[in-house]
Amino acid sequence: MRFAAGHVVDDRYEVVEPLGEGGMSEAYKARDRRDDRLVVLKIPHPGIIGDIATYTRYEREMAIGRQLDHPNVQRLLAEGKPGGGTGPYMVLEYVEGKTLRDYLNKHAPLPIDEAIGQTLQLADALGYCHERGVIHRDLKPENILITPEGQLKLVDFGIALLRGARRLTFRHLSSSVGTPDYMAPEQVRGERGDERTDIYALGVMLYEMLTGEVPYQGDNPLAVMSQRVTADPPLLRQARRDAPPALEAVVFKALRRGPADRYASMADLRHDLEHLDQVEIPDYSAVIERPVETVPVLKTALIVVLVFAALGAVGVIAELAHRAQAVP
Repeated sequence: MRFAAGHVVDDRYEVVEPLGEGGMSEAYKARDRRDDRLVVLKIPHPGIIGDIATYTRYEREMAIGRQLDHPNVQRLLAEGKPGGGTGPYMVLEYVEGKTLRDYLNKHAPLPIDEAIGQTLQLADALGYCHERGVIHRDLKPENILITPEGQLKLVDFGIALLRGARRLTFRHLSSSVGTPDYMAPEQVRGERGDERTDIYALGVMLYEMLTGEVPYQGDNPLAVMSQRVTADPPLLRQARRDAPPALEAVVFKALRRGPADRYASMADLRHDLEHLDQVEIPDYSAVIERPVETVPVLKTALIVVLVFAALGAVGVIAELAHRAQAVP
């Protein structure tokens, strides 16, 4: 981290403490001297300024931030390009609270009503983003903050997709890439993804809220990734016996391997969560696809190649400190 407490950025923002750093940027808790409010400064690493593809991703994140204003999304307040070696930066809303990961580590599995309520908040936020052409693509508990009042805030649009924007490739990958637990099968295959990619990740998180664990388990990230492209997830009620059959059906539909088999929109997912009495229970013996046969060595090697292609496609995933004020 380049700056310690007391450092002043652009003669306005006084650093209170570093929050963490990831593959593309550093984050600081700071105080705005003009109105004395707390903010978050997100400052790119100096090295990415000269990397056109990586810096374009940072600029895209700023462009996305300008479009979003929703109570469940961390707001972009300002941006600046000061001198003195700091470089460009984003000023983000400071959210008092902790990551959803920290919350789940302490409280999961959650009561059914609480899990549904949190998922509805996220569905609202993501539906709002999707309407504006923004696909998050890195939805996971580490990228969600929860306030003491229980409000969720979606953060970190560092690898988000802006519909219609050109595809970016990266020369550098962070030594610490994001967890594979929430990646949709199409991401593992190296595809860009769309709204249904976020629906899949939200389905994984709902499963985790309800059971305390993610649906796919494995000894290493490659094993987890290969499972999600070769086998359907376990049914919710195998791990949460008191879950209503309709809720199991919702989770199962969100987690279907094929995007066309999932919910078409966050609005559709939200509707079913709010109207479980109207959800049709499927015949799982008819809809669960037969798992792919034992993967031979050559096919396993191909999966590995596809995994790394996916990581290159989605870019560098910023991993910041897991603390109460964690930010992207």
